[in-house]
Amino acid sequence: MPVSFTYDDSMNSTFLDARRRAPVFAELESRTFDLAVIGGGITGAGIARDAAMRGLSVALVEARDYASGTSSRSSKMIHGGLRYLSQGDVALVREAASERQVVRRIAPHLTRLSPFLLPTTNMAMTAKLRTGLWTFEKLGGVPEAEKHEVIGLAELQQREPLMRTDRLNGAVLYPEFLTDDARLVLANIRSAQGAGAVVVNHAAASELTTDGLVAASTLGDGLGARIRARLVVNAAGAWVDEIRGLEAGESDARLSLSRGIHLVLPRERLPVNATLIIRAPDKRSLFAVPRGAFTYIGTTDVFHDGTDYWPAPTREDIDYLLRATEAALRIDPIRDAEIVSLWSGVRPLIAQPGKKANEVSRKDEIWTSPGGLVSIAGGKLSAYRAMAERVVDLVVERLGRTALSCSTAEAPLPGGSRNAGDGLGGLDPLAAERLAGLYGDEAQAIVAAGGDVAAEAARAVTHEGAARLEDYWVRRSARAWFDRDAGLAALAPAAETMGTLLGWDDAAKAAEIAHCRRINDESRKLLGE
Repeated sequence: MPVSFTYDDSMNSTFLDARRRAPVFAELESRTFDLAVIGGGITGAGIARDAAMRGLSVALVEARDYASGTSSRSSKMIHGGLRYLSQGDVALVREAASERQVVRRIAPHLTRLSPFLLPTTNMAMTAKLRTGLWTFEKLGGVPEAEKHEVIGLAELQQREPLMRTDRLNGAVLYPEFLTDDARLVLANIRSAQGAGAVVVNHAAASELTTDGLVAASTLGDGLGARIRARLVVNAAGAWVDEIRGLEAGESDARLSLSRGIHLVLPRERLPVNATLIIRAPDKRSLFAVPRGAFTYIGTTDVFHDGTDYWPAPTREDIDYLLRATEAALRIDPIRDAEIVSLWSGVRPLIAQPGKKANEVSRKDEIWTSPGGLVSIAGGKLSAYRAMAERVVDLVVERLGRTALSCSTAEAPLPGGSRNAGDGLGGLDPLAAERLAGLYGDEAQAIVAAGGDVAAEAARAVTHEGAARLEDYWVRRSARAWFDRDAGLAALAPAAETMGTLLGWDDAAKAAEIAHCRRINDESRKLLGE
């Protein structure tokens, strides 16, 4: 039965309607752009937004879905990278520490303040951490009310009763921000379109030309475009080298990929109150992060061969996180069947031969090929906006254009202009927290449309560019990670709603559901249920 969904704000220029793919490809074909961006992860999205807001004409193509690679598989933190101080990377810390305040300003709904708790073993360790945190706070302009504090053993035991404290003398607490990484990317993509950029997902760059690139739809609908652009930026994340390889003479590898996984457990199974920093046996720092009804733990950091879209975790990865968590907390051994979901992704790091994966710098680098292709890789989620600003500065210089000054540090992202909790008072607190964290001040529209899976899925299609069920399940709603049974119960009603809007027949809806179930099954195949 056809279902009707109405949103009063449907004329907003930031809305991405997946039903309008044909006219979008036609516009890409018909115009000549100042800049074409390849890649719809956080880096490409930030570049497109900045360039469009400076008055450049911008096209962006993404081979799969926005944030479908590394940018939806992170630890979901906007943080200052305190650990990089010990590596002497002061510039990286300064940028990340200050940029997190910028992201908080422009997307308050996507920057949830959370205390990070770092256990200490002796006074010397406490003193060393305090010195690092004083430096961190000065570099990042941290407000007085959000500076670190030291707590003793008794208070630590009261705050985190699960923590094994036999070798501890207390802890240091310092505030950082948690985010929904995929929604942050989507907000930047929408902002870019609102500023005039022409954006499309499920459109792969298949060829670099002398005057731009060729992109073809990956949805089997026969759509495509030859995009003419004065300059092309390659921001394809883990696939940067593949895009570089489309240009003659650019076949050398510049990236070194590392794999990171995260495990999600019910909050009642791992009831932590703060984001706990856990010391693994190999001295790496892991996180146990509370999020609504769940707690997730991560992450691993090992070199990974290949640019898998869904990189398979290993049993060693899983056991590494489980055993480290059990060693740090007074809990019964975690059974595989208790794991709600897990995600795995690869980080596109700049190759540094001879270093371990966790030792490779998270700095970004920009390269310009002899043919004029500009590529960017590396970097941290927290500093994406500053990275984008540097790239667009280069683009403006290369184009010889007069452009507006960068304004991305002040203009709010969609969803971040008002109180995200308005109109959600009647909901269950966890449901209200979830909606506010995903949609910000647009959450009320979901509630007005019914507040259920169908309302979310409809908005994902008509306002957020979701063209496949996976797009909604994984990246628009985060149900694949943070819902009971990995959100599998949402697949059928979401497919029904999306199918009505996108013209899927019964076979297509069944295929979309089966595709998502395969993703879940593959991620869990190493778990002994």
